[in-house]
Formats: sequence, C-alpha cells, structure tokens
Amino acid sequence: MKPPVEVVPSSLFIQRVKQLRKRYRHIREDLRPFIEQLEQGQTPGDRVRAKNHIVYKARLPNRDAQRGKSGGYRVIYYIQTGNRIILLTIYAKSDRVDIGLDEIQAIITDLPEEDAK
Repeated sequence: MKPPVEVVPSSLFIQRVKQLRKRYRHIREDLRPFIEQLEQGQTPGDRVRAKNHIVYKARLPNRDAQRGKSGGYRVIYYIQTGNRIILLTIYAKSDRVDIGLDEIQAIITDLPEEDAK
C-alpha cells in the first residue's frame, strides 16, 4: 500500500546524507521515524517564511553525536502538493548554525526537473 504522502529526497539531500554518513553511521536510522511521520501527513518542525512555498525546518536527534535534538540534524523540507513532500537538504547542527531564507529559496529554484515532478 502506498503511503498517503509521497516523500521524495532531492538529489542535494541524498548527497548531503552520503557526506554526513561518513561521520554519523546511523543517519539513515535517525531519519526513518521522521520520514514515516511525513508519510502519515504530519508536518514536524517549524514553518519557515519562504516566499510562495510551504517550507519547514525540523530538528532530529543524532544518536552518533548523543546530544539530542539540539546537537542533531536539521532537515529542510518543502510541501510541494498536499500529497508530495520534497526533502531539500540536511545538515548537522555542529557543522552549521543556520540556513538562510535566500539559500532555501535557491535550493527550491534549482531543483532538477526530476525532483520537482
């Protein structure tokens, strides 16, 4: 049975997960409950004030860093339609303080055609 909401990782998101996996080997397991929440229609995280887009930033725990959500991952996702969410990017809070609205907008604008379908 197909989940009610389709969650699609962008190519940038996949690339970032691969990079982070070199240091945090449990990243995929850490992401699984979050993706399941999205597939069930939940929108965890805080809404970001992006122009013309519904974008959220969620805080996820990183079991490899053992600092809870505050020292964990940040996932930026975009609700493209009522039943399709695109995972835009992910970063470790220890690597980066925050992501700016301009950068989020640029990521959405630069989505490859196959990600945006």
